[in-house]
Amino acid sequence: MSGNENKNKFVYFFGDKGAEGNASMKDLLGGKGANLAEMSSLGVPVPPGFTISTEACALYQKDKKTLDKIWGEVLNNLSRLEKVTGKKFGSESENPAPLLVSVRSGAAISMPGMMDTILNVGLNDSTVQVLASLTQNRRFAYDAYRRLIQMFGDVVMGVEHALFENILEQARETRGVEYDYQLLPEDLELVISKYKELVKKETGKEFPQDVMVQLRMAVEAVFNSWNNERAIAYRKIHNITGLKGTAVNVQSMVFGNMGDDSGTGVCFTRSPSTGENKFYGEFLVNAQGEDVVAGIRTPEPVEKLKEKMPLIYEELVSIARKLESHFRDMQDIEFTIENGKLFILQSRTGKRTAAAALKIAIDMVNEELISKEEAVLRVQPEQLDQLLHKQFDRVALEKARALARGLPASPGAAVGRIVFDAETAVEKAKEGEKVILVRTETSPEDISGMSAASGILTSRGGMTSHAAVVARGMGKCCVAGCQDAAINEDEKTLKFSSDPEGRVFKEGDFLSIDGSTGRVYEGELPTVDPELTGDFKTLMEWADSFRRLNVRTNADTPHDSKRAVEFGAEGIGLCRTEHMFFEGKRIVAVREMILAETPEEREKALNKILPFQRDDFVGIFMAMEDRPVTIRLLDPPLHEFLPSTEHEIKEVASEMNVSEQKLRSKVEALKEFNPMLGHRGCRLGITFPEITRMQSRAIFEAALIASEKLGRQVKPEIMVPLVGNVNEFVNQKKVIDETADAVFREKGKSIPYLVGTMIEVPRAALTADEIAQEAEFFSFGTNDLTQMTMGFSRDDAGKFLPHYIESGILHADPFATLDTNGVGKLVEMGVKLGRKSRPNLKVGICGEHGGDPASIEFCHKAGLDYVSCSPFRVPIARLAAAQAALKEK
Repeated sequence: MSGNENKNKFVYFFGDKGAEGNASMKDLLGGKGANLAEMSSLGVPVPPGFTISTEACALYQKDKKTLDKIWGEVLNNLSRLEKVTGKKFGSESENPAPLLVSVRSGAAISMPGMMDTILNVGLNDSTVQVLASLTQNRRFAYDAYRRLIQMFGDVVMGVEHALFENILEQARETRGVEYDYQLLPEDLELVISKYKELVKKETGKEFPQDVMVQLRMAVEAVFNSWNNERAIAYRKIHNITGLKGTAVNVQSMVFGNMGDDSGTGVCFTRSPSTGENKFYGEFLVNAQGEDVVAGIRTPEPVEKLKEKMPLIYEELVSIARKLESHFRDMQDIEFTIENGKLFILQSRTGKRTAAAALKIAIDMVNEELISKEEAVLRVQPEQLDQLLHKQFDRVALEKARALARGLPASPGAAVGRIVFDAETAVEKAKEGEKVILVRTETSPEDISGMSAASGILTSRGGMTSHAAVVARGMGKCCVAGCQDAAINEDEKTLKFSSDPEGRVFKEGDFLSIDGSTGRVYEGELPTVDPELTGDFKTLMEWADSFRRLNVRTNADTPHDSKRAVEFGAEGIGLCRTEHMFFEGKRIVAVREMILAETPEEREKALNKILPFQRDDFVGIFMAMEDRPVTIRLLDPPLHEFLPSTEHEIKEVASEMNVSEQKLRSKVEALKEFNPMLGHRGCRLGITFPEITRMQSRAIFEAALIASEKLGRQVKPEIMVPLVGNVNEFVNQKKVIDETADAVFREKGKSIPYLVGTMIEVPRAALTADEIAQEAEFFSFGTNDLTQMTMGFSRDDAGKFLPHYIESGILHADPFATLDTNGVGKLVEMGVKLGRKSRPNLKVGICGEHGGDPASIEFCHKAGLDYVSCSPFRVPIARLAAAQAALKEK
């Protein structure tokens, strides 16, 4: 039955080997409710109950009177539950016995522990006596009632949990015992009395004795928990959007704490850590579910159940196999044994590590449970990050307390001593020390220090700031935009406003940073190395067979290029030439070029840079062999290559043998109010054509050298940055073509090459038909295109973007996931107009969005030829591209 068949229906029954819902109705019944219905229909022993739909929750969020309108339907299903169980809700006699229910949340996407649950609803001063008499177990009955008042008081009535725990602790001390289960019935009676007094004192209201009031308040509490802080934060962290709300599952209680033939536990059909096809789990005899979670007693491995209750164990294994086979995925199962009878309370797709996700997907294909296509769709692209970078040891991480949290700019785990400048980072790294480079923000001049550091921490900047982009390219762990970090680079101190102890960290102190979560920790946390198994290679091969999009890499060095090829890159989509200018002696020649007064002086300085650039390009072409290599001409404004502080000006002036005043004057002359929109990109090449000439010559000479060494032709693609007008491109293409002709005449040989442009100015997308008449390829630079389209500075937007996302103004950081409604329309327009003029126009994307799965899906739909991303995101992009193609089918 479809959830749309009856729009006036809000409550769905399950139990008695049948159900009104099924597994396909997760949007309506939540994951838990849909699976309970499905299991009931399969004949699995599920305690009967009913589910109030997510639609009811959505209506309730708008109008609290919704519950009045649907309450009659709730009561009808409660009557049906009474008939099926032979019990009566609120019964004060043994015949029929009192019905007790649990009231649990359950959204369409699992959010474990984020929303509220209330157990044992239906107990009061009268029904507890009936339960004690029926079970001949006063301790069990009073303990169940004690748990209800504590849960209900906390979750529904807002009494602080710790206040209940204090009363319980006093009872244990008075009795002289260590654990709750050692308390006697009379102890629990006193606890119940004190609990009720506490509720009255804290709320001004009595704990409700009317069981119908209990049920109603419990349902309302679960609906309200949809918007509690935990749930909102969880949805934000996991980018869960578009859900209606939570369903409410009202289910008859079963008890695992009724003696030695009762118990409770959790099991997995395969190991959630390794993926091994082995039944895995834990249980406790004579306990309720929260005892397992709370860690009050140490659970036993589920294999021990085979010794204690062999028939129950066999039944549990049989049901687990049945459920995995039916749902065709690893299952996380909650079970309770009541007086020797097994009940399954929940079965859901189990959370798993990246390594387990890979193994389970591959094994299930080999077992013919799922297809290769399904296996590729099962593994989340972002999970692959876990496999490619060091991670902190999970046990140590659970015990550690974070000092602060920034943006998870580049994944992995890094531990090292704090340093505050690039030079110290290089020095310490040479001495064999691991360091964390701590900067307010990084600049291109910090590149050597970033390369030497184990990790990078900045207090400013977003997901596409310089630190973030460069760190991802290097595969370095980076936490950016940590606004709680107060960094004083002069005094070399670091403080965190979020640190209650107000400690001051100095150079040489140890920090641990987690680039996958953005968290910062004091001291040295142990790390574990990533392991790439044969399963990784197999899944990647399957993914490659399904995808249409090619995947290239953003790489500026031979080392990064080789690494990217190992990860499956099919070319370079962006080689940033400016990063090469900062290495060794070449920065001196770059500065000479900037200080030159005439074209001749500039060319003299550029001739010193030429051999360095040429050698860099030879190394990159050799690493990429016959794969295409897109090289972007110089893009940043020239002031980025000059010193900025008085101390640096003195140092550089002395090194270059020029006057401090001349250098200071040039620094002042090059300053711009808005460098992002200033003298940069193709504007530099137009003003100083000798720069374009030198870079083009270096590219063509390197391409000829590499082609000869390899014995096959390399494929250079020269990209002109920041074009907004076709005439800018024509100007630069003329210089490039003239240089190519000159080099080919000198060397007596030639190679094919392409000249294209980066579409990063909105006007370029709007006039793409004009530009495509001249350009042979487009590459969308979505970092700058996002800045210019949205009017956000990517280095400053971190101050307000989190608030925008929390407030629902934006669903995601537009520098991390492409804004498809705005920036995306410019991309689509650019592709359409470009191919109108040049049908075979090659189109790619080289902004940071090229490694984001959601953005890659958009690129697939928009008809791009390739995406390009940092080397460590190449496998993620390959998998995301395959999933985009499979989803389209």
